Amino acid sequence: MRNAAKVMQIAFTYIGTIVGAGFATGREILQFFTQYGKWGVLTIALSTVLFVWLGTKMMLLAHDIGAASYEALNRKLFGRRIGWWISLFTLIVLIGVNSVMLAGAGSVFVEHLGLSYQLGLWIMLIGTFLLLHKGMDAILQLNSVVVPLMMILSLIIISGTVGTPGADRFLSLETDNSMVQTWASPFIYSAFNLSMAQAVLVPIGSRTKNRRVLIWGGILGAIGIGFMLMAGHFALSANMPGINQYEIPMGSIAFQLGNAVQLMYVLLIFMEIFSTFVADIYGVTLQINHMSKIPERWVSLIILSICYLTSQIGFSSLLSVLYPIFGFLSLAWAAMLVLYRKPRAAK
Repeated sequence: MRNAAKVMQIAFTYIGTIVGAGFATGREILQFFTQYGKWGVLTIALSTVLFVWLGTKMMLLAHDIGAASYEALNRKLFGRRIGWWISLFTLIVLIGVNSVMLAGAGSVFVEHLGLSYQLGLWIMLIGTFLLLHKGMDAILQLNSVVVPLMMILSLIIISGTVGTPGADRFLSLETDNSMVQTWASPFIYSAFNLSMAQAVLVPIGSRTKNRRVLIWGGILGAIGIGFMLMAGHFALSANMPGINQYEIPMGSIAFQLGNAVQLMYVLLIFMEIFSTFVADIYGVTLQINHMSKIPERWVSLIILSICYLTSQIGFSSLLSVLYPIFGFLSLAWAAMLVLYRKPRAAK
């Protein structure tokens, strides 16, 4: 029973790490899958296979080498020097992404709850600082609450879409995109999200003693990610092409299902941002602590301060430059993970 609970905690944390704010808004699903029409079902299935294979392999490799942070994993894959530079660039992107997520939390408070932008930021910052000192256990427990709620919302959205005039559109929707773009999309999506998730999945792998727990946690987590991708794709396809005009397409769908679903959706977006933010800051804190030996409490305080300051001035324009570079590196990183073979023990 203890192992089963641990498996579910790892699975939920895997899902919660991949399913961030971009997923919750529906923009990522629309960009990487739904715009490719009827091919979206097959590309989601391919992406799910990649999450099963590479996510589990990453955690097992971290377990085998006893990785103190994701830098140790990158050095194993790329060598000492290149691995260090990739880890540094990943660190910069992670801090940038989390600054934008923090700003997103403030926007949720303003646009959907009618509360202060700064209040949203400070609730996130204080909550994160308090949870960070409880370590990985707190992150596992947080996702064990948030992710099941996300699953329930996905089921509500599916049930609300079934029976509508466009419910079967996900099987027939046409696309103007080329086959190269269509089939490259799941590889780019999976590689990018897994390279971002290494800040969380590597510590999980290194701190979990039982390999079978990691394997089953990785498999169930990836299947959960695939289910939520498919649920979002199903609902978005039924509302194509008009849904493209909305900044938060999944929000538009939730609003059509009544006030209770709308409120649940808004609160869940905030909780998703919060759970992903806490997990990422935890991984970044471990990385900087490993590089500098500054106490973790001070590292987390410095990172949160940087995120707060950049959330005031905006980081989106810089990320628009960093993202394409990081996307290319993510594909190279995923390829090295695919090619890595565990050395055979000497006889």
